[in-house]
Amino acid sequence: MSVRLRFAPSPTGFIHVGSLRTALFNYLFARKHEGKFILRIEDTDQSRFVEGAIENLLSIFDWLGISFDEGPHTGGNFGPYVQSERLDIYRRHIERLVAAKQAYHCFCTPGELEEMRAAQVARGETPMYDRRCRNLDAETARRRIEKGDPYVVRLTVPLEGNVSFSDLVRGDISFQADMIDDQVLLKSDGFPTYHLANVVDDHQMRITHVIRGEEWLTSTPKHILLYQYFGWEIPKFAHLPLLLNADRTKLSKRSADVSVESYRAEGILPEALLNFVALLGWHPTGDREFFSLEELVEEFDMERVRKSGSVFDMTKLRWFNSEYLKKKPDDEYFERVHEQFPNDFLKGNDDAKLKYALSTLRGSAATYKEAAQQIIDVFSPNPEPDAESKELLSHDEGQVFLKSLREILEDIPSENWMEFNMIGDAFKSACKQSGKVAGLKGKQLWQTVRAGLTGQLHGPELTKLVAIWGRERVLSELERHR
Repeated sequence: MSVRLRFAPSPTGFIHVGSLRTALFNYLFARKHEGKFILRIEDTDQSRFVEGAIENLLSIFDWLGISFDEGPHTGGNFGPYVQSERLDIYRRHIERLVAAKQAYHCFCTPGELEEMRAAQVARGETPMYDRRCRNLDAETARRRIEKGDPYVVRLTVPLEGNVSFSDLVRGDISFQADMIDDQVLLKSDGFPTYHLANVVDDHQMRITHVIRGEEWLTSTPKHILLYQYFGWEIPKFAHLPLLLNADRTKLSKRSADVSVESYRAEGILPEALLNFVALLGWHPTGDREFFSLEELVEEFDMERVRKSGSVFDMTKLRWFNSEYLKKKPDDEYFERVHEQFPNDFLKGNDDAKLKYALSTLRGSAATYKEAAQQIIDVFSPNPEPDAESKELLSHDEGQVFLKSLREILEDIPSENWMEFNMIGDAFKSACKQSGKVAGLKGKQLWQTVRAGLTGQLHGPELTKLVAIWGRERVLSELERHR
């Protein structure tokens, strides 16, 4: 059988970077082995459904350049690929399990279940269903169903023995059967839980490998029991390590700033994001860090997926992005940055001036958005000098220095101010020459000229700043301190 893998998200909001990592590893494995990569939408929890989530997901993967071979948007031979369209399939399989006594009806109320858990916790026990409905006879269950009593259907888990499997990442794993809960398979609203639906779907869609997050590891023995009860071949499992915050806590799925959409909006490039995410929990051969998607396919190997969690380092992602930005052609770079400028800003600045500023400052921004903000900041009116700058400029030598500097800069023709190297060298020479007049040098000299020009002691490189501003503004800023 050819290799078949799937990505099966729930449409509950924007896609999380952890889900992207799962999807990417499934994609890389499928492409590496010339198999199929399938999209399945797991929407059985209708209470958490978010309108537009599926459309956003498809948009994100199109932006990333990751394609699906089968799915709700492309079709295929094993659909439907949306779980809410497969309810009759799940119900037939539930009936099969109940008839074989491999599942049973449970009529316990939410209040009874809560009381049960509280008592178990008070006794120091692991909370789990106490199986009180497990031995209800079929006739009693039928009468209660006909009467309209709410119920769920639970998995009949063996009371002894072990459930074992071999994980592609973690090796051989075994669970004691008596520590596995009698999992709910069918909810009272008639929808299946993840546990039943994903097993039935994976079998019917001929999935050969299930690559998913570590959080599903403890659910795997329940899934294996279902495969065994149905008499189906069990796929190979691989459970990926957790993604962690810098403090080693689990990266939250509900945090807006770890959604792929937020990074796209921030200006992170798809190729940078994919490259970065691929290295979270997986390491290539050698010390190489930069890979195209095609190169990742060629290099990917499940044997090099680590067991330990991986820290999601935003600083490293921004570094990746800045490196990819540096490779962008000038025209494409300017076009993307130009999209970030507010209309009011564009009205007062022509493209020639903006292109010059962008080419001068290029290389110091991690995103298009940051590059645009740098340009906006450079062209914005200077604020009033801060306290440190006022103190520096209040000294006589500072006033003498700025006056001398202005007189020297006045002799530089306007046409030379559009040549960055020329004005940069001339500016440095003028600063040193005029600094001697006031007895300033080194750090004090450069702090004084920055304070005189910008009113701040920190900011963009001065030689770049004066080239972008042009002759008239530089002289005007220096004139303010006479």
